[in-house]
Amino acid sequence: MSSLSPTSTRKESRSSSFSSLSKRLNNGELLNCSFPDLSFFSMDSLFFDDGFFNAEGYDGDVLAERPYTGSNSDLDDRLYLVPYRWWKDASDQCFGDSEEIRGVLYNKLSDSNSRSESEIVLHLRRGDNGSEDAGDEVVRVPGHEYALLSESLWFRALKWHSDSCTTVTDIGSSLAAENDTLDLFSIHIRLSVMQQTDSLVVKIYQTDNSIDLYKRAGHIFGVKSDPLHIWDISGQITDLLTADRTMSPNSDLGQVDEEILLELQIYGLLDKGKNIEGLKVEKALEERGYTDARLLGLTGLLNLGNTCFMSSAIQCLVHTPKLVDYFLGDYKKEINYENPLGMNGKLALAFGDLLRKLWAPAGMPIAPRAFKSVLASFAPQFSGYNQHDSQEFLAFLLDGLHEDLNRVKHKPYVEAKDADGRPDDEVADEYWQNHLARNNSIIVNLFQGQYRSTLVCPICKRVSMTFDPFMNLSLPLPSTTMRTMTLAMLSTDGMTPLSVFTVTVPQYGRCKDLTQALSTACSLRNDEVLLVAEVYNNCILRFLEEPSDSLALIRDDDRLVAYRLTKRSEHWPLVVFMHQRMQRPSIAEIGKLCWRMFGIPLVTRMCSVSSGCEICKEFLKLIHPLRLDEDVADDCHNIENSDDEDTNMAEASSAFSDNVPSSENDAVTHLHLNNDFEFHLTDERGTTSGLRIELKTPLCVSGATKKLNVLVSWSDQMTRQYDTCHICLLPEIFKPGFASERPHESVSLYKCLEAFLKEEPLGPEDMWYCPKCKKHRQASKKLDLWRLPEILVFHLKRFAYSRFLKSKLETYVDFPVTDLDLSGFIANNNNTSLCSYVLYAVSNHYGSMGGGHYTALVHHQNRWYEFDDSNVHPVSEDKIRTSAAYVLFYRRVLHS
Repeated sequence: MSSLSPTSTRKESRSSSFSSLSKRLNNGELLNCSFPDLSFFSMDSLFFDDGFFNAEGYDGDVLAERPYTGSNSDLDDRLYLVPYRWWKDASDQCFGDSEEIRGVLYNKLSDSNSRSESEIVLHLRRGDNGSEDAGDEVVRVPGHEYALLSESLWFRALKWHSDSCTTVTDIGSSLAAENDTLDLFSIHIRLSVMQQTDSLVVKIYQTDNSIDLYKRAGHIFGVKSDPLHIWDISGQITDLLTADRTMSPNSDLGQVDEEILLELQIYGLLDKGKNIEGLKVEKALEERGYTDARLLGLTGLLNLGNTCFMSSAIQCLVHTPKLVDYFLGDYKKEINYENPLGMNGKLALAFGDLLRKLWAPAGMPIAPRAFKSVLASFAPQFSGYNQHDSQEFLAFLLDGLHEDLNRVKHKPYVEAKDADGRPDDEVADEYWQNHLARNNSIIVNLFQGQYRSTLVCPICKRVSMTFDPFMNLSLPLPSTTMRTMTLAMLSTDGMTPLSVFTVTVPQYGRCKDLTQALSTACSLRNDEVLLVAEVYNNCILRFLEEPSDSLALIRDDDRLVAYRLTKRSEHWPLVVFMHQRMQRPSIAEIGKLCWRMFGIPLVTRMCSVSSGCEICKEFLKLIHPLRLDEDVADDCHNIENSDDEDTNMAEASSAFSDNVPSSENDAVTHLHLNNDFEFHLTDERGTTSGLRIELKTPLCVSGATKKLNVLVSWSDQMTRQYDTCHICLLPEIFKPGFASERPHESVSLYKCLEAFLKEEPLGPEDMWYCPKCKKHRQASKKLDLWRLPEILVFHLKRFAYSRFLKSKLETYVDFPVTDLDLSGFIANNNNTSLCSYVLYAVSNHYGSMGGGHYTALVHHQNRWYEFDDSNVHPVSEDKIRTSAAYVLFYRRVLHS
């Protein structure tokens, strides 16, 4: 709804009374609230397409043009003229005794007349009975008894009629005993004030209105013989008549000082001549599959350019029951202009203005340019026309609305006390009251709950427990809570060949989770332990010895090896064998022989490293599972001379033999070690060939040596007698590809919630400072739901981010629509009766991260509708649950 700029007509003579009133108008003290007669009078002109408005002051001065920033904070609610019976039905049911809403009666005086066919003059005077309580004594004439409502009261009454499922045609019939539908139309009037007689003079000229609008005014107010009663429910006429009297008691109150041209908007009165055509248009739209344009709350939002994310979230919010009632009511009185964390009320005003437009009757799609402009001025990340995340936008909007509407003007300093063994419910209530002492708004009342957060230090086991508020719950999907890891495993028993295992571990788990999963997969004996190492360029990059180390540091293209060691050897020196062999020169490199490292390092623990013979014997024991018999060795020699590299790998691997010699000493005697293997001490990367290890020469190493790095040089003869290909095949942690792509998963919302509440370690970037250790620790964290909000919002974490990849998870989440029961997830036994919810809105995301599209599904008037930007269509309930569901909105229901 737009309104026209009012103009004022100066007169030569002015009383000090009306001049003073004009000054107060221009100062914003009585702006708009001071002209309540008959309907709402807009004091500004709002152009939502270009984002600007201008207004003229009532003493003839023109205010400077400025950007529109939502509803003008200086303006009180606009006023609406409606049939009194329509208001009475709504007030009796909608308001009841909870609010004291009284009206003051104003009657049309008998001297009201029209001097010509082009003007209508009304003299309105306050009735003798004064208040609405005495209204039954007044003779009521059908069709000529009206109520003057503030904008907030009008919207709330309008919504009550809509929620009552009363059709527009039925309402029209009950209002005027004629089959005419309701509409909202404008009439321009000239208003004069006469304080001495407590009266108003209203003049309606044909020159100020179109012929059609003037005829409508005549139909309503032009009957001379019938009485006219107007109940001022807003109370603002009285304010107008008494305001200047208190300021200028000695002024000439009987003089008509000035006429002010204003726009009058009337709702619910007869509109002959348009209704038939209007019904034809609406019927045609319905036949084409469009929703009933007469229903409230079914107005779409125009896409301004990649603003579907904003439209989706807004439609879910503007159909949140109590939030709608709040913004259709007198919400402006709660705006906090002093909050430094807020936006000076501009965001709340802009949102409230947009919500009211979306709930206006017979609304066309709205272009939310004004709202977006206000949003961008305070959140530059939403400026421009790039696509954004609807959940991130929703979180920012709710937080901004809360700060703008925070009832706490001066936040007190509160300090959380230690639990000191007190009961959890007592500590939780203390936390909640401290939170409310600083944060109290409609957003907190509806959307905020409380969970218990427990942190445990992995070193000193210190426990820290807090009770923190939440606005929504971001639930991980199974594809993001777990990850698969593929590792090679080597044994030191001289019997077991290399094997490969794939295990599942928590996405942000720790090394102990990996070793536990591997222990189960390989049936680790009680007398064995696992030592996991990361291998890079045929040498060990690092050992994963700290159980609390994060698995998030391990990438999918890394390569890990797990070594099975005996527990009795835990305190023995660690020996790492790295391999090298002579590289065959290419045609261009003839004569350039060089050694090249290959294979997986072999790791063992030795009780003594005093001689070269002990080193050699241990090495031969480790490589024994790779030993080939003589026939296979000859075949491998032929294979090595083949041109088919893939065939070499496959056939050499299949040639493995489990033939075990009678003793290790026989194996050593059987081989000519001086010619077949050479051993050198080296560094961790195998880049230096240091002291050569002789078999019969004592090894000069320190007795305190904890790790020995040995570089083993393989002769060609030995590479033919052992299956070296087997230790060269080291898999990546996760190899993406068509064969390894995970299928689309299906999971229930309850499983997602279990994953959210499961104990897990903090990420490496989110370390916790342990007050006992005085260090940052990667503590384990456990969440428990303690206090659930009236509106519960679930965010399904569909977007997965890694170091090299961003992807969207298409997991189908099976969420309840009518019977969400969270009683099994609430830790506070006192709140288990407040755990039943029904779904009322869904924000959907279709497509990929870069080129996706957002829509909204909303349950309205007992059926579901899809809001796709400006298009609104009904949908069946079986279309609600899809893999596009991204943000779920539930409202609490109470069972008797």
